[in-house]
Amino acid sequence: MSNTFTWLWALALLHVALGAAIVETDSRIRYDNYAVYKVKYESLAQRNLLQQLAEDRENVRLWHEAKDELQLLISPQSLSEFQAEVLRVNASAEIFIANVQDLIDTETTENSRASSDEFGWKRYNSLAEIEAWLDDVLARYPVITEGFVVGQSYEGRTIRGIKISYKSGNPGVFIESNIHAREWITSATATWLINQFLTSDDPLVRTLAESHDWYIVPVLNVDGFVYTHEKDRMWRKTRQPSATSSCIGADPNRNYDSHWMENNGASSNPCAENYGGPHPLSEPEIKAMSEFVAGIKDKVNVMLAFHSYSQLLLSPYGHTEEELPPNFDDLMEVAKAYADAVEALPYGTEYRYGTAAGVLYTASGATNDWAYNEQDIQISYTIEFRDTGHYGFILPPVHIVPNAEEALFGIAALLDKCKDLGYLAIKY
Repeated sequence: MSNTFTWLWALALLHVALGAAIVETDSRIRYDNYAVYKVKYESLAQRNLLQQLAEDRENVRLWHEAKDELQLLISPQSLSEFQAEVLRVNASAEIFIANVQDLIDTETTENSRASSDEFGWKRYNSLAEIEAWLDDVLARYPVITEGFVVGQSYEGRTIRGIKISYKSGNPGVFIESNIHAREWITSATATWLINQFLTSDDPLVRTLAESHDWYIVPVLNVDGFVYTHEKDRMWRKTRQPSATSSCIGADPNRNYDSHWMENNGASSNPCAENYGGPHPLSEPEIKAMSEFVAGIKDKVNVMLAFHSYSQLLLSPYGHTEEELPPNFDDLMEVAKAYADAVEALPYGTEYRYGTAAGVLYTASGATNDWAYNEQDIQISYTIEFRDTGHYGFILPPVHIVPNAEEALFGIAALLDKCKDLGYLAIKY
């Protein structure tokens, strides 16, 4: 047995001895001694076998996926099975988050320290807090802001957005945020941007805000987002029950009606984290979003879907690596402008870019592909925010403003390059 697996086995025994498991305390699910492992594979067959292991959601979950690598959340009681499976498929495993609950506890502590009656960006805000803040913004800026309703969620919540427009004739930018429930940095960044567009005196921000019409949905997956705040911090999917399984929800970013379920770009297992749903647009949130965007597509020049994590800018196509979009060179030039602008900031954060399928993996039915393929929005990206895995989805609140600043400068550079290339011409 290799040193890697000898060490992995020792860790398994330690975790089992600690008796760790998902437990509910004060109605919240805990992840004491749950660990995240990077599992390297070399073939599609290995990947598929490892993904089957990840469909046992009680003990193994797909945490994240990268090129030639699965990142898996492993319960302590399932480590021996995990070790055996890694050996069986001839892959290699490396631990990189030793105890997920430690990160959650730290985040909770930092949120509590920053708690106040005033909405801000020193902590992560709940859906109720975000919606109350939106109401206040709409009341304070009635001339340049307008609220809109995307639709209703499965549990009956209203999916809200805000339009910011300083003058007629502007090109449109649509920002979709928090489609994956646990990616809290996305709605924090979206609300920070809204605030900057309305209050900043910085000349760059003023030009950016006033030269574009902004359609921003801070939280698309409202049911899942509430669930992450009240029950399970690591929840990803929607909350609609399955007709064929006891498992709940689908991956909303695999549910759009664009090359749905093609090329193993989503799972057909309702328990999987990347379950594509029983059919395209099965999730009320995605059906509503698709109908809303289709109704204004002639006003939208750019679609940006906020995600975390990995520090990536991903263009179409996600459903295939065998074909490139017709304007691939332009998409890469625009993405490079974003990445260069972010790296030039004092933080020095590096972003990679490419097609979703080329940089990461095949993913069908995603927002950026749907906007590009079905709505003819020719500049369409998934932006994966900080970090590269040290904290992952549980990014400490201290990163909110730096991440949002990077997004602001990156988007400004992206739109400047779009203008140079002729993509911001008025469509209506």
